[in-house]
Amino acid sequence: MTNDQWPVHMLSQKNFSPQQLSALTALALSVPIAVGIFISYPVWWLALIWLAVIFLCSFALISYTLQTFIYRKIKLIYKLIYQTKASKREEFYYKNILPQKSIDEVREDVEKWAEQRKAEIEVLQQNETYRKEFLQNLSHELKTPIFAIQGYVDTLLNGALENPDVNRKFLSSTSRNIDRLVNLVDDLDEISRLESGEQLLYQQNFVIQDLLKEVYESLAIKAEQKEIRCFIKKGCEQPLTVYADKEKIRQVLINLVDNGIKYGKQDGTIESSFYKIDGKTILIEISDDGSGISEEHLHRIFERFYRTDLARSRKVGGSGLGLSICKHIVEAHGQTIHVRSKIDVGTTFGFTLQSKKD
Repeated sequence: MTNDQWPVHMLSQKNFSPQQLSALTALALSVPIAVGIFISYPVWWLALIWLAVIFLCSFALISYTLQTFIYRKIKLIYKLIYQTKASKREEFYYKNILPQKSIDEVREDVEKWAEQRKAEIEVLQQNETYRKEFLQNLSHELKTPIFAIQGYVDTLLNGALENPDVNRKFLSSTSRNIDRLVNLVDDLDEISRLESGEQLLYQQNFVIQDLLKEVYESLAIKAEQKEIRCFIKKGCEQPLTVYADKEKIRQVLINLVDNGIKYGKQDGTIESSFYKIDGKTILIEISDDGSGISEEHLHRIFERFYRTDLARSRKVGGSGLGLSICKHIVEAHGQTIHVRSKIDVGTTFGFTLQSKKD
């Protein structure tokens, strides 16, 4: 940068500190006055004295004005932003560092704070919306079996208890609804323990394909009712050992395979595949060729009680917590779960696990 460019560059800067701004303003005032005095009385040392006196007085006055009427207000703005009584460190900051900041730097601080507050408010609004939806869904899930139980019990008390043709049927229906309530409460309790970290994981090495075969066998009757064929993808039969809580992962696989059966098409298929990713991670995918899930629902599919098709979901049963439990179990292992789906093509759920630990 040349000498003739330097003053222009300096004056073009916006980020002046209060001291720099005071000095430049005082200089702009004192130089013309000193030049005028030198023209009137051409004594150079007298002009220099006046230059120094005017510069110092102007600098002191302007600096005092900035500190008193501008940066004191800025200090109050900072205190309002943080809404706390200033600690010793903050007082040192307000007294020594803040006055060194330019107006633009202060503006950037305030804008950054405003953006953070906006983001916090958006998160709070999203959480409030989620909370309302969750309470509405929970209320509905609870009311359905409770009202059914109430209806059966009232009918029995009003005389049906003495009728052997209906009393056992009503009691059986009451028992099923009580089981549904118990399962719902158990699922909620499990999610709460997973979220709080209270649910301990008993991790061990095991072959993931062997566990999946056990899950297929346990759900074989349900699959046969819809003539759904469950199998492992060709080329993925080679045993892969993972390090995880076997029973928790069994629960994940049961939920995912059971979902494939519930929402799969008649005479369809459920295909499982296993891939070794990087020597440390195993990817497990469960795919069906059912009706699929529309894209608008995919980002919310793991929320509690979220149902893509309310009427259909009620018909097939379930607490609406299965996928949420899967997500929490996988994340408790420090891994991730995802979903891919296309309408009338099918759905694939995938999650990762740590490979065997020596």
